Amino acid sequence: MIFGPGAGGGHAVAWAVMRITIIGCAGSFAGPASPASCYLIEADGFRLVLDLGNGALGGLQRHCDLYEVDAVCLSHQHADHCLDMCGYLVARRYHPEGPRPRLPVYAPARTGERLSRAMGLDPGTGMTEAFEFRTLAPGTTEIGPLRVTTAWMNHSVETFGFRIEHDGRALAYSADTGPCDELVTLAAGADVLLCEASFLAGRGLPGELHLTAGQAGEYAARSGAGQLVLTHLVAWNDPGQSRAEAAAVFGGPLSVAAAGQHLVLGRG
Repeated sequence: MIFGPGAGGGHAVAWAVMRITIIGCAGSFAGPASPASCYLIEADGFRLVLDLGNGALGGLQRHCDLYEVDAVCLSHQHADHCLDMCGYLVARRYHPEGPRPRLPVYAPARTGERLSRAMGLDPGTGMTEAFEFRTLAPGTTEIGPLRVTTAWMNHSVETFGFRIEHDGRALAYSADTGPCDELVTLAAGADVLLCEASFLAGRGLPGELHLTAGQAGEYAARSGAGQLVLTHLVAWNDPGQSRAEAAAVFGGPLSVAAAGQHLVLGRG
């Protein structure tokens, strides 16, 4: 079930198994209507932030108190997926009532060092004073009440896709990827596939970097996903054309992500 920005909020939460809020869905850089990648996952009172790209920290505060986040997962170290961790450090470290407790951050190796350099801080301390970095690897772990499975995607830096499950429901998230068979396994039978659609069909596209909207549709069909949501939308692309290209190969429910949109996976 999908609700538009600001719609259907309170009534659904009472019976929701998982609630996903799209904080930012712009690809590669923040767009005029959306921050870069960021998604808020809520289940049983637990709040997980999945990616925190540039511009997303402001949008997150419209949907969640910054100090009520329980964990963060970062898919990779490109700025449009993690750079607002720098602002989050300031918010947590310099709170008027004192530093907030360290927050678990699941991320590729040495992400804390990379973000510390972005802040101009000593990599040996820096971000680690506010965040407890835990190195991701392919496999399954429990994060709060969520069962989280990760797999390597096909991108220019180490990148993880995610499958997040709770009470029989599943969300799959491609992060950034080119063509990648692991995405089919990760998204197999998922209720929702949140899939990047950076490119439109055309010549000269770098095949190992991102997917076209049509390829996102193909992966949704191959994996048997119940619903496809196109995300990582680059500002110069026409969202309507992206949707049309995906719909040509995926016959199930399909939408184009928008900042503030809610997806609710729950009991009927």
